[in-house]
Amino acid sequence: MKNDIKKVLYSEKELSEVVSELGAQISEDYKDRNLLMVSVLKGSIVFMSDLMRAVTIPCEIDFMAVSSYGNKTKSSGTVRILKDLDRDISGYDVLLVEDILDSGKTLNYLMDVLYARNPASIRICTLFDKPERREVDIFADYKGLSVPDEFIVGYGLDFAEKYRNLPYIGVLKDDKH
Repeated sequence: MKNDIKKVLYSEKELSEVVSELGAQISEDYKDRNLLMVSVLKGSIVFMSDLMRAVTIPCEIDFMAVSSYGNKTKSSGTVRILKDLDRDISGYDVLLVEDILDSGKTLNYLMDVLYARNPASIRICTLFDKPERREVDIFADYKGLSVPDEFIVGYGLDFAEKYRNLPYIGVLKDDKH
């Protein structure tokens, strides 16, 4: 796998520091609130795992699985919910935890779906932001790092279900995607 990586953008240590900072900010902002962290599977699972341990206040977690990429490097624009939440979110302060905010289509769709379920609030936390690719007017309330318009993998991010287990973020060589 390492031979498929053009360059490492963020090391394991850098990622850990960013997640700790995000966890501290979320803990401060959500103290005395009813926090429900919702991981958007599969890409955010590694980030969510580390982030929820960095959050120092009581919180609950849940998961949604959606598909908009398949085995492609760009979103199809069609979002399908593969796994929905296991609970009623009315009254919760929902924090959508996403690996990367790219075109914004998936999160925009999820925000519409979840707002209809009457949460107290909804915010977005993304580890990576790729604003050059944004196609809809959406932003992250909590953002870890900006990334260039290159195809990145590792730390949960994949190409065709591979590379998720890399402990760092790397740029995938052009001939590998």
